[in-house]
Amino acid sequence: MTSMHLQVAPLQNPERYPLLAQALTDLAERWLGAARETVVVLIDDLPAARWYVAAQPVDRPAAQLHISLPAGQAGDGQKTEFITQALKALQRQLGRGEPLAVGSGVIVREVPPQHWGHCESAAAQAQGVA
Repeated sequence: MTSMHLQVAPLQNPERYPLLAQALTDLAERWLGAARETVVVLIDDLPAARWYVAAQPVDRPAAQLHISLPAGQAGDGQKTEFITQALKALQRQLGRGEPLAVGSGVIVREVPPQHWGHCESAAAQAQGVA
């Protein structure tokens, strides 16, 4: 399972969320080797007045993307390319091509299998309940 938590400021139109989720899922599948059906994307938006860099509120769109994936799922080159492509996608979608606020970024964390637990798919759960 690949889990992504995207925080954005300022508040976005909720109609944009499916496009963001689609773009991030596509990138995870392509660059991180994630199985599409196991990619989870959580999106939180914040008022710009709640996002600070150097104790100053951001003056343009900002984004932080935190990704957790199983250790060994992707090599260093794949993770680097994912970060590059994810930043470009966020800048395109949130900044409309303009640079994002300083402090925006992407963080990839690898999680050892013994530190990861998640619910099975609905189909797998249904098979286990008899």
